[in-house]
Amino acid sequence: MGNPPSTEYPRVSVVLTTCDRKDLLSRALRSVVRQSHPVDEIIVVDDGSRDGTIEELAPVFPSVSWLRQENKGVSSARNLGIRRAGGDWIALLDSDDEWDESKLKLQLETTLQKPEALASHTGERWIRSGNEVMPPTYLDKSPLGLFDRSLLHCLICPSSVLLSREIFSAIGYFDESLPVCEDYDFWLRLLLFTEPILVSEKLVLKHGGHKDQLSTAIWGMDRFRIQAMEKLLENPMLPPEKAREVRAVIVQKCSILSKGFSKRGKLEDSRRYDRKKDQYDSLLG
Repeated sequence: MGNPPSTEYPRVSVVLTTCDRKDLLSRALRSVVRQSHPVDEIIVVDDGSRDGTIEELAPVFPSVSWLRQENKGVSSARNLGIRRAGGDWIALLDSDDEWDESKLKLQLETTLQKPEALASHTGERWIRSGNEVMPPTYLDKSPLGLFDRSLLHCLICPSSVLLSREIFSAIGYFDESLPVCEDYDFWLRLLLFTEPILVSEKLVLKHGGHKDQLSTAIWGMDRFRIQAMEKLLENPMLPPEKAREVRAVIVQKCSILSKGFSKRGKLEDSRRYDRKKDQYDSLLG
């Protein structure tokens, strides 16, 4: 018989990033403070806010460590917070989301039961304009075929993850060259390295529908997914059978982008993605 799992909880640092979202951030921080299992450290990285975020919220949340940087994007802000964190495990939370009060407790209990695990994520509830909506069925988070399905859609929610610090040493940090889809890029690298445990309870409230969401403000996000997949093809951890799947999805997304650019009258961009599609199509044979 093996040794019983440790009953000592690891140290957890929570990292949030924000830019001009003090009202939303306040809601997110309240959800962290009221966790049934207290966190060891809360770090907020202010990515160039001009709305007085730190000045107004620091007195309200005195236990928070506040970091400020020029506006460099969410990846840079997350990476700064992760590097400054002192915990053995890192939990991320987007400033427009919030946690169920039992979120960390249930994830930590799962970690104690499976000490070999290096990552976990949870289910989520979607809130749009104050109303709960059902997420599409294709965003199923079950582990079956998770890597292949993650090539098509971003299936892991940043606000749901609990990550061992070992992961960042093994696969690196968030790609600061990507203005969006930085989480898509990171999850693909994570899934090559380890399979995260799914805590199926809906422990994250994922709020959407507000004006400053990057996912709705930037057209053609598949451009950045293709960039992430081309980088992934150079990853030595990628096995040949997975490389073929990556190339097939690049072909699919290039076709979508080519048609989209054509409809917008951007014919040179359309032809560029047609050429890229043909390039990867030929590699598929």
